[in-house]
Amino acid sequence: MSALRTINDVPVLVCEAEGEVIAGEREALDCIGNAGYQGAQWVVIPAGRFDESFFRLSTRVAGAIIQKFVQYRMGLVVLGDISRHTEASSALRDFVRECNRGTQTWFLADEAELRARLAGVGA
Repeated sequence: MSALRTINDVPVLVCEAEGEVIAGEREALDCIGNAGYQGAQWVVIPAGRFDESFFRLSTRVAGAIIQKFVQYRMGLVVLGDISRHTEASSALRDFVRECNRGTQTWFLADEAELRARLAGVGA
């Protein structure tokens, strides 16, 4: 189950830690559709909900999923500790750093970091 919350005046769909594994575009579109229906501007998905292939850039799973969020103008936050993945891959570490510089996709450690990032987004 997911819940629509307002964080710093920004409507955010926060997904539960338990639920369907996000393994590809189909699951991403389900999240985007649900978020759009509820009026969210951002979707927060716990890192543990993503299939392991998401964190291996060579599979192109992350790119396909993120591209869907970009196409539908829906922000994506991957929330939680992904250090075991970034420690194993300099390419992923660079990708995360670049995403976090932007305004569309963020990899954040916790809700406090999410609140801080959304502080500059709200109207």
